[in-house]
Amino acid sequence: MHQKGRRRGLALPLACLGLFALDGLLFRTPFYPSILQPDSSAGTFELTLEREQQAQRLNGDNLVVTLGDSRFAYSPRLANELTAQTGYVFRHAGVAGTDVRSWYYMLRDLDPSARRYRAIVFGVTDYDDEDQFFTPDDDIRALHYVIARLRWSDVLEFALSFHSRKLQWEALRGASLKGIVYQNDILTFLSNPKKRIQYARAAHRDYDQWTYGYVETPRSLTGLQIDWKAWKVTFPPGLDQDQQDTINRDLMREPAPQTGRVAAYYRAWYGRILDRYRGSRTKIVFVRLARAPIPRPDGLVRKKSSTIRDFASSLPNVLLCDEHAFDSLEHPELFRDALHLNRAGIARFSPMLAEEIGRMLGSAGQ
Repeated sequence: MHQKGRRRGLALPLACLGLFALDGLLFRTPFYPSILQPDSSAGTFELTLEREQQAQRLNGDNLVVTLGDSRFAYSPRLANELTAQTGYVFRHAGVAGTDVRSWYYMLRDLDPSARRYRAIVFGVTDYDDEDQFFTPDDDIRALHYVIARLRWSDVLEFALSFHSRKLQWEALRGASLKGIVYQNDILTFLSNPKKRIQYARAAHRDYDQWTYGYVETPRSLTGLQIDWKAWKVTFPPGLDQDQQDTINRDLMREPAPQTGRVAAYYRAWYGRILDRYRGSRTKIVFVRLARAPIPRPDGLVRKKSSTIRDFASSLPNVLLCDEHAFDSLEHPELFRDALHLNRAGIARFSPMLAEEIGRMLGSAGQ
């Protein structure tokens, strides 16, 4: 009886050990990331990282990388038409839906020496800290974007970066056993492995071509009117439901209580990035993007802090682009919805960005 009890006592830890070993063999090696669904959060993140690693080998020393979410809508191809003038080559490592927590893991593996780039440019909506009802410290999407980048040494720290206990546990479990996060991707793969492998191979081969030449939609919000005093929006004919929804959700939203959570989140994650680049030749540049087709009134929210401005005032390698540099783009005819520039907006913004960053950095030969 005693011997049977010992066997049973060993069975559970051995089973757990086997589970972690299998998970590590499948998901902590390059194998599974190479066949991720290219359109998934993790797949897009990995393709972007791989694409920019390849770009490092193909481009020279005066390389500028930009990071942001989908609002940082510019065309590196159009920006690089000014390379002869600016001296810099622009590449974009941003991924739609990500924020600074994900950008930290992107940069850590994209630039291990913290010296590869002449500048890293972050596109942000505001230099001041504004809390909204959506709280970035509890955005569990980050787990699904960076899952392939998480190491064993990251697990606890990554999990604790979430605010709620429920999401801390979800992040801890998923970062420890990556198969949990990949579950839907695995099921899709098993439904047609041959098709997935072919698509993944094509994506890894052609992703740079697909994205570098991308042309945004020409649709716009021309005719949109907002009376901020009456808090009333007038939609022009022809706007689809998605365009109307983004305006109602993102422009006409009520101000949220200012709790300081966004400021703490920015201090933590931008702080980690800036710590990596202390003493580096790389400049960190913040750019305030065009805010909206019709910006919300200034003073609508009393913002209590400005983490980005604080970093710029205390660290010599942190630069702030003039926050009004792109105000001229804030017109309905240059936006496809409440958040994103359209084709005409991107065509204007891209050379403006290249010129502004070139001016801030100075001669590429220095």
